[in-house]
Amino acid sequence: MTYSSAGLIQAADYNGFVGPTSSGGTAGANLNDIWATGATDKGWGQTAVTNVTAGSNTVTATQWASLVNNLATSGTQTSTALTARSAPTVGQTIDILAALNTDLTSVTTNRGNAAASGTEYGVFSGTTSKTTGTGSGQSAWTITFTHTVTFPSADQARYFWNAGGIVRLKYGKSSTGTDADADWNTFSGLCGTINLTGRVAGAAQTIAAQSYTGTTRLSGTGGTQTTLATTTGWYNLTGSATTIFQLNDTVSPYSTNFIRTQATATSSTVLTLTTVWSDDGTGTAGATANITGGTATASPSTTISGTAPTTLVTYLPPSSTLTNSWGTPAIAASVA
Repeated sequence: MTYSSAGLIQAADYNGFVGPTSSGGTAGANLNDIWATGATDKGWGQTAVTNVTAGSNTVTATQWASLVNNLATSGTQTSTALTARSAPTVGQTIDILAALNTDLTSVTTNRGNAAASGTEYGVFSGTTSKTTGTGSGQSAWTITFTHTVTFPSADQARYFWNAGGIVRLKYGKSSTGTDADADWNTFSGLCGTINLTGRVAGAAQTIAAQSYTGTTRLSGTGGTQTTLATTTGWYNLTGSATTIFQLNDTVSPYSTNFIRTQATATSSTVLTLTTVWSDDGTGTAGATANITGGTATASPSTTISGTAPTTLVTYLPPSSTLTNSWGTPAIAASVA
């Protein structure tokens, strides 16, 4: 680059900072690579900053301002400290803007971080609660909850994950009436929330001051955690189911009872989450293993509001620092 103090600013200098305006991205650090379409785990889907045509255009103050202002927003989005600078204004002599490449490199490195999250979304279609009783006597039983999160397009799925979107699972029941109800009421509440993020650039993401590592268990304590896929996020999933979380009961003689969630990237636009609650029927002599149903958690909800066995899926969209480029992913639920 010829970009230096007292030098003539060329289109190639400016374009090198701005980067490509179409999909694909380039190596190194440039604004559009993370700001616009980008590729894989780069790209937030914002309106690309336009390149300057070499030999036919002057790089104007307005164009520099677009670069400076969108870089500043990128710093705010990712909680990245940037060099203080003001956007050039029309009629002003444009001086060298110090440390542009350094700042572009920093926000590129931090591109998966987000200073805040959007409002939790709890609208779903179908059924997320098992309202009828399950099991009989001391027979083994399972409940299978299936949820899909469907994005409008593959690019919009990328924008969601890249900008700090989170898909969240919650588990619980509170209905009573059988011997096993009390144990399952307590056990299901131990799970806390399981949070799936993109795992952008294969690293932890700091979102709203909380570290997320791919699959992250929050607010849950107790039980025997046999699986927590801490390095598995959206970008690590395949078309085959991956167990991202399993918790076993610790109360004797129920230690073989478990709650397990598996995640599948069914396609580039669909995340499928399959959760199994399992009781092998082992219990206190003379006691029954069956559990009651109860009232459903109805849509929309971001908390388990009914009494029936429930696995609830919600999501936290990226923050409003960015223009919504990811649309409104749709959640569908079923129980068997």
